[in-house]
Amino acid sequence: MIKEIEVLSLAEVKGHLKEVETPLTGFIKKFIKLKGEDAVKMKNELLELGLLKLKPRDIIKIIDTLPEDKEDLNKIVTEISLDENEIQSILAVVNKYR
Repeated sequence: MIKEIEVLSLAEVKGHLKEVETPLTGFIKKFIKLKGEDAVKMKNELLELGLLKLKPRDIIKIIDTLPEDKEDLNKIVTEISLDENEIQSILAVVNKYR
């Protein structure tokens, strides 16, 4: 029975799969950009920004792709419109972990 659904970054998924080596683990290693603890820290920092427009799945996309600029970020969060201050605050957090 499923009690809760939580969106996880690739780094967090890798952490949950560390006991078991599966084909999924190899796939994740190809695309992972952060360590698990850094992904969690980044997620918390993005949540602390208090941007109500950002949904958990948007935050996970940001963590998994680490957008470099405004254009990259706008490609990730296509369903919402971010103002310049919101974009700069998100990119400032991302740049800490790049």
